[in-house]
Order: sequence, then C-alpha cells, then structure tokens
Amino acid sequence: MDGNRTIGYTAGAFDLFHIGHLNLLRRSRESCDHLIVGVSTDELIRRTKGHEPVIPFAERLEIVSSVRYVDQVVAQEDLDKVEAWRRLRYHRLFSGDDWKGNPRWAGYEEELRKVGVEVVYFPYTRSTSSTLLQSVLSAISKGR
Repeated sequence: MDGNRTIGYTAGAFDLFHIGHLNLLRRSRESCDHLIVGVSTDELIRRTKGHEPVIPFAERLEIVSSVRYVDQVVAQEDLDKVEAWRRLRYHRLFSGDDWKGNPRWAGYEEELRKVGVEVVYFPYTRSTSSTLLQSVLSAISKGR
C-alpha cells in the first residue's frame, strides 16, 4: 500500500462504453482508495482485436476519465499487467471473471503474487458486451 492508500488498476478498450464497463469501474473503486484505469490505444486494439475501434482513443480517454469512480487514466499500449505494475506500482488488479482461468491471466496472478499484488475478479456483466454491440452495429450497417 502507498502509505495507507490501496492503489487499484484495471484496463480495457472501453470502446462503446456500456453498463459492464461502468460495473467494473464501480466495483474496482469500491475495492481500493485510488483507481488507475488503462485505456487501450487504437494501435493496441488493432493489434489484439483485429479491428478499428469505433470511438477514437482521445475520446475514450475523456469518457473514462469523466467517470466518477476513476482517479487516474493512463494509456494502455500493451496487455502486460506485470509491466503495468512496474510503471504504476498498484496493489490490486481488477478484471472481469471471464478472464479467470485464462493461461495468460494465470501467469499474471503468479508473477504479481510475488510482488504482493492481489488479482480480483468481478462477475462479468453478461447482459451487455462490446462484442454484442459491435455485432448489432455491423448488422445494422449491412442492412443499409
């Protein structure tokens, strides 16, 4: 902990911001004193998801930084949560439970445990997802 403050970190694309994103940010902030949020750059989204973001990076930064649960926003240029810890020195890493059991996340858990970081998984909001919103938008645009 930073003095008596617990610093938390979560990250994502936050493209097509929806209730699942808000739930993650709210739950994360309830579990720490200072929440840092990494917002994926456009390049990272292209590289990892294989498509262009709908909302440009600068706008996604502004949206996320405007959420009352967020204390600090940083650019997420890669997915490496251990490297993010080296830069930000957070105490808790937050994610949706859809990543629990994923081999990459198991590796993060193992490495971060060595430096005293707790990985916390929150229930994934199943009713809405960016993938679902993307597919609806795609269907609408094809129907024109």
